[in-house]
Amino acid sequence: MEALLLGLAVLACPVGMGVMMWMMMRGSGSQGSGGSPGDQAAAQDVARLRAEVDQLRAAREHAEGRR
Repeated sequence: MEALLLGLAVLACPVGMGVMMWMMMRGSGSQGSGGSPGDQAAAQDVARLRAEVDQLRAAREHAEGRR
């Protein structure tokens, strides 16, 4: 009986890991190419922040040019 419990304990980790990997692979294929609204909002935030960084760099270069 102890050997059976030990065998189950030893197999629990790899089997659980395999099931988790299978679930993650199965879930990633069902999202489609559009992405989630959260991904789109994050992409818009990144674009807005990049534009702000570009504006700040241009302002800094303009201020350094006046000196």
